[in-house]
Amino acid sequence: MYTIKEASARSGVGIPLLRAWERRYRVVEPMRTGSGYRLYDDEAIARLIAMRQLIDAGWAPQQAAARIRAADAGELADLASDAARPPRVEVGAAVAAGPAPRDLLIERIVEAAGRLDPAQLERALDETFALVRFETAWDAVLLPALRRIGDGWHRGEISVAGEHATSQAIHRRLAMAFEGAGPAPSGPAVLVGLPPGARHEFAALAFATAVRRTGLPVLYLGPDLPAESWVSAAADRNAPAVVIGVPRRADADRAREVVTALRRERPEVRIFVGGGHADRVAGAHATALPSASLVESVAELARALGWTHRSPGSAHT
Repeated sequence: MYTIKEASARSGVGIPLLRAWERRYRVVEPMRTGSGYRLYDDEAIARLIAMRQLIDAGWAPQQAAARIRAADAGELADLASDAARPPRVEVGAAVAAGPAPRDLLIERIVEAAGRLDPAQLERALDETFALVRFETAWDAVLLPALRRIGDGWHRGEISVAGEHATSQAIHRRLAMAFEGAGPAPSGPAVLVGLPPGARHEFAALAFATAVRRTGLPVLYLGPDLPAESWVSAAADRNAPAVVIGVPRRADADRAREVVTALRRERPEVRIFVGGGHADRVAGAHATALPSASLVESVAELARALGWTHRSPGSAHT
């Protein structure tokens, strides 16, 4: 039997998404200990893997869940194969083929922030992570919602309390997704974080989670990290590369300080920068990652380092 953390690591399904599939689609029905903790058996792990594979291949979540619930143990491996899958559903105007279009999910998150309604917010986040994989949830729903919430706060339409409560709820989901994306690396790892003074960490944490979901070793250092700490962490973890987030224009100067310190003290480390103002730091000593999507950014990092990586969420099958 496995704890929810172990089930997440074995199936490649983040803990928030696992809980959403359990609650919304009844893909798994874990046992409970006397203290109320969930326990999952091998069949539950197989169901989670099959669900993830089918959704990644284009199945609507409801359709995939219904098929898995009807399957016996012998059929689960077949469901996770490439056979007999429907064409992939492109995520454009809608988030997959589920009942909630992308714009509606964004609207519900923004509305929950405006009304300071945590119950509505949690339901919208549950549905977002149930409908699509983590990378699409960030690119297509959470990031646009956060931007709209920020705009609403500046216009006085959303209170400080509403903005803070929503941001904290999303941060908790990202942190849980990172925790559930796989085991912490024991050897050399790519370091991801923000330069001193930079605190807008959502994109950096989402990127670190996407890296971890591919099976690549990554250590997330968090926001506001002094240059000397970047240097010591790179030495302590024998880091092949670092990724410095530059979410705001004001963060560019401090990011350049980190780049200069790393280049002076750890010249063997590859330096990448990401975020909305990465181009202000990129140059001879730092390479900008694509900003169009998490998947593209992770793939570019892997290519630059000569690493073979798997599609997000497939690291622990």
